[in-house]
Amino acid sequence: MQHKGEILEKAVRESGIPLTKLTKKLSKSRRWIYNAFENPNVSIDYILEIGKIIHHDFSDDIAELKRYRTFAAITNLEETGSITGDTQSVDYWKNKYLRLLEKYNEILETKVPK
Repeated sequence: MQHKGEILEKAVRESGIPLTKLTKKLSKSRRWIYNAFENPNVSIDYILEIGKIIHHDFSDDIAELKRYRTFAAITNLEETGSITGDTQSVDYWKNKYLRLLEKYNEILETKVPK
């Protein structure tokens, strides 16, 4: 099992951002950050928040974040209709679904006796 606190500490130290500045942006105490470094199960939310501040992507360092990144991509697809921002929108898939549904209803009408 990965020690998330140690991974977090290494990234924070390598970023060069002073702990005082980091703790101010997080509205936390220095003691809190030291406790996070010692905690093997630091919250993913805190890791992501710290990652934004120090400009570090933890998804390559922490296995659990790979699943989180996949979930975020799926959520983004549902909200925007596109994983990468390409031309296929939500409307495209909605219209495709409606056309298929209409065809299905037509088939049902021909098969069901009246």
